[in-house]
Amino acid sequence: MFEMSTYAVFMLVGFFVMLMIGIPVAISLAVSGFVFGWLGFGETLFNLLPARFYGIVSGYQWMAIPLFVFMGVMLEKSRLADDLLDVMGHIAGGLKGGMAIGIVLFGVLMGATTGIVGATIITLGLLTLPTLIRRGYDKSVACGVICASGTLGQIIPPSLILILLSDIMQLSVGTLFAAAVGPGMLLAAVYIVYLVIMGWLKPETMPPIPIAERDAVSRRQLWVRFFKVLVPPVMLVVAVLGSIVGGIAAPTEAASMGAVGAVIITALSGRFTWATLKATALDTSKITAIMMFILMTAQVFALSFRGLHGEDLIAGMFEALPGGTNTAIWFMMLIIFVLGFFVEWIEISYIAVPLFLPILMNMGVDPVWLAMLITLNLQSSFLTPPFGWALFYLKGVAPPEVNIKDIYKGVVPFIGLQFLALVLLFLFPQIALWLPKAIGW
Repeated sequence: MFEMSTYAVFMLVGFFVMLMIGIPVAISLAVSGFVFGWLGFGETLFNLLPARFYGIVSGYQWMAIPLFVFMGVMLEKSRLADDLLDVMGHIAGGLKGGMAIGIVLFGVLMGATTGIVGATIITLGLLTLPTLIRRGYDKSVACGVICASGTLGQIIPPSLILILLSDIMQLSVGTLFAAAVGPGMLLAAVYIVYLVIMGWLKPETMPPIPIAERDAVSRRQLWVRFFKVLVPPVMLVVAVLGSIVGGIAAPTEAASMGAVGAVIITALSGRFTWATLKATALDTSKITAIMMFILMTAQVFALSFRGLHGEDLIAGMFEALPGGTNTAIWFMMLIIFVLGFFVEWIEISYIAVPLFLPILMNMGVDPVWLAMLITLNLQSSFLTPPFGWALFYLKGVAPPEVNIKDIYKGVVPFIGLQFLALVLLFLFPQIALWLPKAIGW
């Protein structure tokens, strides 16, 4: 008879095998979770599944997903996205990677609006990926930029994980929101610097708009197009964020404002038709169904993995490490990173944080700084295969010519950049702590 942890290893191997032979992600998650969970526990473990499923479908925050997806699909169907990226490319001039940098900035705005990574990834994928490929961007580069930019919503407030950590660590939500501004901007800046360097080293992967095409547009025409196609969507994002920050609306309510605003912008541009509305509603339904199905099947996998003591197996790999405050912090960071390959950020938060928090608090570690390290580290869980949700979300809306290997290859450099930002935050805690202190939180 196998031990529980052995079943956990076999479950991971089975999931990898099914994924590699082309079985859809949701089916791979469900089959591996059900089979090995049943082998380990029989029917007992799955008595918990109805409550887990109900917790997902009754979650108020998930209502924001179809609304933000609708906003992105509407802007994509109206072809405002093409104009938006073209204007960004013209403004960037001869800067190689200019459109990719624009996506990072757009990701910052979207992250600040939604706080939900899935909705941001899908919106960015719909708005930008087809246009980037048409403009000659390397598919892996385009996918990596979109996935990485979409995950900025994990740390830029309002963020669901900040709300969750405030509950686990007994900290003020406002304090964590203020502390997250510095690390969020740091990560976006690291992405931009990397894109500028790569545009210089490998210009063929991120070409600018051809000079002949740029010269064909006068400066006056460019600024007219700027105000016509760039300002309205940006103002929409700012209005949605403002309603959240100002306490006028919750993220879900703000998402409905975004959906209505997208319709208004499309109508004002003269591109709204009933056919567009119908196509947008259908695509929104399909995309939302895919996302929720993956989220539901992930509960089966996560429940089985935890029940089979998979996280204990991973934690046991690091028990022999020496002590010390810095070692304890990096031990926690390493476990969070490794768990991110297999389980979602909510599970990680409840597994790793309560385990290490009392020890680190006794060592005198600043809890706000620690929360920012955890949040920044958890972003990698959206990019690391096989359980990287950003990869799955983007694959669901990517054109047929983009395969999962392109997405995996594209996110690898950005995982390294996230680690670089984590090191900088570790070395310079004031990146996170200065703003809460400045406003007296």
